[in-house]
Amino acid sequence: QLYRDARECLTLLSQRLGSQKFFFGDSPASLDAFVFSRLAPLLKAKLPNGKLQQHLKSLQNLCNYCTSILSLYFPWDGGELRPPCLNPCADGGEAEEDPHKRRNQLLSVLVGLVAMLGYAFLSGIVSIQRGGTGPAGRQPIALAEEEEEE
Repeated sequence: QLYRDARECLTLLSQRLGSQKFFFGDSPASLDAFVFSRLAPLLKAKLPNGKLQQHLKSLQNLCNYCTSILSLYFPWDGGELRPPCLNPCADGGEAEEDPHKRRNQLLSVLVGLVAMLGYAFLSGIVSIQRGGTGPAGRQPIALAEEEEEE
């Protein structure tokens, strides 16, 4: 039912947009920002079930709408788009892998680990105690040893 409703919503948006550049003519409105914020991730993300994504790709005017907004408001390197953005509606082209993906993942894990450890130390959840001698060079005395001395 949910997929059916979403497909119907996409179809209605496509019909409403028609051949216009934006929903209310030649200039974008807040509705365009809202619709784009929902359509772009659906169009660009890798999804486990691609039924809805395939339906969106079949609605050429919505694909062109997203591509137009991407090129207009999110240009890369002086207005040129990266290859995955050229035609997001084409079925053949998967986005090229980020060459630094593994490095970025490792750095993310390390930053997260440092942040968690820092929080644990600063909040007192974890503390480091030195073994061996206590203050002024004295050996710590266990409770049983204290009782024997008395």
